[in-house]
Amino acid sequence: MDTVRIGIIGVGNMGTAHAKRLAAGEIEGAKLGAICDINPDRLKWARETFGEELPLFDDSEKLLASGCVDAIVIATPHYFHPTIGIRGFETGHHVLSEKPIGVYTNGAKELIAAAKNTPDKVFAIMFNQRTNPMYQKIKQMIDEGAIGELKRCVWIITNWYRTQSYYNSGGWRATWAGEGGGVLINQCPHQLDLWQWMCGMPVSVRAFCEFGKHHDIEVEDDVTAYVKYPNGATGVFITTTGETPGANRLEISGTKGKILIDGRNQIKYWKLKTDEREWCYNCPEGFAVPECEITEINPEGEESSHRGILQNFTNAILKGEKLIAPAEEGINGLSLSNAMLLSSWLDREITLPIDGDLFYEELQKRIATSNYVKPEVKSVVFNTEGTYGR
Repeated sequence: MDTVRIGIIGVGNMGTAHAKRLAAGEIEGAKLGAICDINPDRLKWARETFGEELPLFDDSEKLLASGCVDAIVIATPHYFHPTIGIRGFETGHHVLSEKPIGVYTNGAKELIAAAKNTPDKVFAIMFNQRTNPMYQKIKQMIDEGAIGELKRCVWIITNWYRTQSYYNSGGWRATWAGEGGGVLINQCPHQLDLWQWMCGMPVSVRAFCEFGKHHDIEVEDDVTAYVKYPNGATGVFITTTGETPGANRLEISGTKGKILIDGRNQIKYWKLKTDEREWCYNCPEGFAVPECEITEINPEGEESSHRGILQNFTNAILKGEKLIAPAEEGINGLSLSNAMLLSSWLDREITLPIDGDLFYEELQKRIATSNYVKPEVKSVVFNTEGTYGR
């Protein structure tokens, strides 16, 4: 194989962007092989945009059985990511899933198991922010011991502002039955993934989620969470879709220094000349602090974002290139998301690994008892160029 034929399943906001990128030849070694969507209007758009020769399908099973694609990109509503992914592997396809990997961890585990049963197929997830040189550099610094042992990390990520028209653009959006959550399941899978990728997984979560605080929706649009790590370190995660101007401030502190980013593609690094733990118990002066060196780091390279993940996925299929975002790692951020919701629902601290059965049970309760009536839905595909959202 010298060209990967990729089928896009779901051409809403992100699926549309992926299809256009493939059709424009932006991904070396890949081509747009087919499009699938259950919405006739989106298929009509695809026909008008890409011409008569491109195969179109109104059902994913038909696409998977057609033989016209080698790989699929799943860009459907979240609940369908595991089920379509599993069928993709069962029918011999490589799979790239949009984030999140699923709505609940039990479904994600089933998808991961299906991928392990077909080890010759590539399984990736669209964690495009892993291509950002800034986060890559921070991970490298932490892995190499630049901050010593983790003490605290705080991420304030409030620049996910969304209007009511965004939520009204699809009947599935911002509902327990259609989306399975709000800001945690739709926008913040990126940061939840990066958080655990850089700092590791915590052992417990206590969260306070507010549901429909800023919008006419039934799911969470404002979250503050507190986590504990195996070594006793702590962390705080704050996010919302109802605040503007928002912020993206990440501070990671350790025994040997601190890393800070604050809305710019620049890392500020404080390097202690003496490990804080050593200084604390050996310094004879009560108010003295260890000397530190402050450095501003501008990581080299540019973020390749969605294009970079698509190219990496293609290269992994054709050349065996190592994946930037292996999809099985998607369960980590999903576990954090599920734990934050479960903590709010039950009003208590949640230990990790999460009880997947308990989360699923509580989610089903909210689906069954929902009396939410969505405002008038106006189906719209927004321009996502230059954004991370869907």
